[in-house]
Amino acid sequence: MNIDARIRQHFADSAQTKLKAVDALAAPIARAIDLMVKTLLANGKILACGNGGSAADSQHFAAELLNRFERERPGLAAMALTTDTSTLTSIANDYDYNQVFSKQVLALGQPGDVLLAISTSGNSPSVVAAVKAAREREMRVIALTGRSGGAIAQMLADDDVSLCVPHERTARIQEVHLLIIHCICDAVDATLLGEES
Repeated sequence: MNIDARIRQHFADSAQTKLKAVDALAAPIARAIDLMVKTLLANGKILACGNGGSAADSQHFAAELLNRFERERPGLAAMALTTDTSTLTSIANDYDYNQVFSKQVLALGQPGDVLLAISTSGNSPSVVAAVKAAREREMRVIALTGRSGGAIAQMLADDDVSLCVPHERTARIQEVHLLIIHCICDAVDATLLGEES
């Protein structure tokens, strides 16, 4: 086994996936940014959720907005629904794991807020349930998915945003998800603070 060749192949595959995805994703990413900025300016908040690597992405996203990305600014209202172990385990224990995000969305979400729903397959039951809960709370949804977009893609309304990475492999989808998150954070800052000189 040639480890060096495997490493180089991962780098090449990742770069090619990102370059192929930009044409399909640039316009919807811009729509997602516009939706988030309008939500934040209207004193709304962004709730994010996902499982596994997507949980880490939701936490990464919320941290970049709530604290800072690359520029100093006041914190922005963003929250990952994946971080409170007491809440997560009590819901999973008392009800069902599939409700760990939806119960939080129903309790914390308000009309006009945004749910960032992250699932590489688009089929994660707990994230699907969160999207349903967001509908009940009159929230907009930005779906960060891959492959065909799965069940979540079928649930989106015209004023929601689908950011579906056109790839089958989970690792490549997650790599593009992180790039999308960084694009969003950069553009939110640029929109709210102006271009850096």
